[in-house]
Amino acid sequence: MYKNKKIFILGMARSGYEAAKFLSSKNCEILITDAKEKDTEKINELESLGIKVIITENQLELLDDSFDVIIKNPGVPIDVPVVLKAKELNIPVINEVELAYYYLPEDVKIIGITGSNGKTTTTTLTYEILKKAGFPVHLGGNIGIPACKLLDDIKENDYLVIEISSHQLYDFKDFKTDISILTNVVETHLEHFYTFDNYKNSKKKIFNGHTKDDLAIINNGNECSLESTKDILSNKITFSALVNADICLKDKAIYYYDEKIIDVDDIKIKGNHNYENIMCAISVAKHYGVANNVIIEVLKEFPGVEHRIEYVGEINKRKFYNDSKSTNLLATKIALSSFTDPTIILLGGLDRNQPLEELIPYMKHIKKIICYGQIKDRVKEFANQNNLDCDVTENLEEATNKAYESSSEEDIILLSPACASWDQFKDYEERGKKFKRIVQTLK
Repeated sequence: MYKNKKIFILGMARSGYEAAKFLSSKNCEILITDAKEKDTEKINELESLGIKVIITENQLELLDDSFDVIIKNPGVPIDVPVVLKAKELNIPVINEVELAYYYLPEDVKIIGITGSNGKTTTTTLTYEILKKAGFPVHLGGNIGIPACKLLDDIKENDYLVIEISSHQLYDFKDFKTDISILTNVVETHLEHFYTFDNYKNSKKKIFNGHTKDDLAIINNGNECSLESTKDILSNKITFSALVNADICLKDKAIYYYDEKIIDVDDIKIKGNHNYENIMCAISVAKHYGVANNVIIEVLKEFPGVEHRIEYVGEINKRKFYNDSKSTNLLATKIALSSFTDPTIILLGGLDRNQPLEELIPYMKHIKKIICYGQIKDRVKEFANQNNLDCDVTENLEEATNKAYESSSEEDIILLSPACASWDQFKDYEERGKKFKRIVQTLK
């Protein structure tokens, strides 16, 4: 589709880098640009492929009407001048996931997963069950594996399980799934979308192009999910760990309609949020005819995923948990609900103006808050207003050290920031890995 075209790639993170490499094989003239310095080795590799790399904040000056398409990194804001100029020039703006979609072989079954929380666990678990069942299945998307990187391996009639963020969905035009999962929708990412309606409309794009032959898996206990999907044409399966649904909790077990699948005591990952992620994966597996014994075998062994209430280790009878993926209040509420022991929580990062007061009902066991990063002053004010003990630090390392100094035996030390990481880190993964390295230095 984009053979012999002139391509403008905006952003050199994973997706832009992989898109550039892929398109270089299509005899395209490619310019890739980023505002921040990037890995010199990657720049050299791209330049060796004949790709023009420009690091500049003045990206607007690089764009003219000679370009056929812009491929935008999903993290780039929706209203940066270069994107607005592209629209004035009628240059299509797409992202790397949709680029890969145009090059997929025929009859690839696409299972797309989005939602405010639970995307990565649901995506990983769905992939693991299908793989265990012997399906020719591939894993990619927002989970950290760019879709373009998979194109050499995907064959006709294969299955693609792909995590899709709201940022990626926003730019979609033609992308269509066979199965779409919407785990939940809560107010978040308003620094990117400006209004909750914009964010909800972005999430709804996961169902674009659906007919009665496609499947939508929807959270029956999440009002925003139900509202967003009331007019879609898809065949629907509902799930919930809290209310009645097609797949739900009964008698401490997960039931798919009237069929018992597994007792929750046999599941390695705990909590209603995880049970809902599991329900989504079970729904996909049952749709494709996977045997219950295969589903059960995977669920009994699945340990969860990195940066999601991840157990890091124990030091002097203090247990450390990495929940760096908690970039909004709902995710942190879920993390707080997972513990009853005295807990020191690390809150911090990019301030999205979320109402911190919503955390209060979940903080009965909180011994101390350690805040850091851009939001630290607002967290301190929130703590003072609610008579919560709070120490202010500058960064994650100081916060972790202060938490350890303030702790006692049997305490939980929990990184669950409730904020995006971008004030001090590239992404939540870098933040989580940094936390784990800091914990290791405390031993």
